[in-house]
Amino acid sequence: GSGLGLAMARRFLSLGARVVIAGRSPERLEEAARELDAGDALLTHPTDVRDYGQVEALVRATVDRFGGVDILVNNAAGNFLAATEDLSPNGFHAIVATVLYGTFYATLAAGRLMIERGGGSILNILTTYAWTGSAFVVPSAAAKAGVLAMTRSLAVEWAAYGIRVNAIAPGPFPTEGAWSRLMPTAELEAEARARIPMGRFGRPEELADLAAFLVSDAAPFINGECVTIDGGAWLASGGTFAHLVRHDRKELKELFAKMRGR
Repeated sequence: GSGLGLAMARRFLSLGARVVIAGRSPERLEEAARELDAGDALLTHPTDVRDYGQVEALVRATVDRFGGVDILVNNAAGNFLAATEDLSPNGFHAIVATVLYGTFYATLAAGRLMIERGGGSILNILTTYAWTGSAFVVPSAAAKAGVLAMTRSLAVEWAAYGIRVNAIAPGPFPTEGAWSRLMPTAELEAEARARIPMGRFGRPEELADLAAFLVSDAAPFINGECVTIDGGAWLASGGTFAHLVRHDRKELKELFAKMRGR
């Protein structure tokens, strides 16, 4: 309903797809629907992906409205910067439940339907630190690494059913939600930009175009792949937030606490 998910929904609709967007906030979904203005081609469905029953209801609603599911994009995520020693078990669980469990729940519910229908395409939105790891985002790094392993595992297991499973690993793409949690100051934003060889952040429409290609019939032999779209950033500097270890740790922790409103 916002950010990169909204950008992908807009691109898919422009190509003639019928689209379902889901999220925890009905208000945000309603706002997205007004912005997209796609009429009967768009269905919104409030869903907490951490609850498998709600995910099943989402799939049933999709089938009732459009007759089936051809494509699934797992884009739901959560993240925040924190020193790992200051994490609570609940903080860790909140991220892993959304990113890893939520992706599995949606993949299972939609995948079973795709198996019955004879095929489909699943796309998971990851991050480059899924394979490098990164300081200060341990729950997200662990969960995204799990999703990467799931992507590659199911690409092999479900190919026999005509289902392709791929992933995209975006670098920094300015979105309101992620930016407020991960780039809270102009200094951190400038430092992040300086680490990108191309000297700029990504544009949502660039990721949306890549997503449209990977799930489409134009990429029928791409399976189990994770495509990086980050301007060369991870090749130049490794883990996304690793550079923060150079900052004073006490000052960092104070900043993290302010970001979480504590």
